[in-house]
Amino acid sequence: MCSETSWEAATLAAGAAIEAVDEGAFACIRPPGHHALPDRAMGFCLFNNAAVAARYAQDELGLMKVAIVDFDVHHGNGTQSIFWDDPSVLYVSLHQWPFYPGTGGPEEQREHVLNIPLRGGCGDEEYLDAFADAVEPKVRRFDPDLLIVSAGFDAHVEDPLADMAVSDDGFRELAKRCGALAPRIGAVLEGGYNLRTLPRLVDAALEGFSS
Repeated sequence: MCSETSWEAATLAAGAAIEAVDEGAFACIRPPGHHALPDRAMGFCLFNNAAVAARYAQDELGLMKVAIVDFDVHHGNGTQSIFWDDPSVLYVSLHQWPFYPGTGGPEEQREHVLNIPLRGGCGDEEYLDAFADAVEPKVRRFDPDLLIVSAGFDAHVEDPLADMAVSDDGFRELAKRCGALAPRIGAVLEGGYNLRTLPRLVDAALEGFSS
């Protein structure tokens, strides 16, 4: 649902994603973006913030090889759709499957698209094993100039919208490992729907990115 202030909020969020790429920062923004398709909004997302930031990095900063790592609990179908035919952007997603939005299954793979569907109930061990076994080798082979992290925290054990069991320390470690994968990194907030836990999870990720 949109309101009279949604356009302003969405454009500010996309602008903050651009700033995150410029400054190597974390854009703590709403609305999120990774479900937004090229031609329409979807799943709380109006503009695809990570995709906007990636194109800005390519067009304005000359960072031609961009990787996007998405650890939101939902598959970023919009990000995948935008870059499906563009090998200059690597998209990697770890997500609960089968689950909303119904995409990102094991058969949806390309040379520059890596989906890692995880069963409900997975926690730190499964996420970190998948990161070490699949994400890190894929991103390192791609050798990006920039890594953008779609940082969703709805895989947390206390989040109400999914069935995963990642801990605060798990998100801290995911962020730390992301930070080691490229010479430049920026991050954007995606999901995370427990307002009590979300601030401390963002803090944990910031600690990981800076370590």
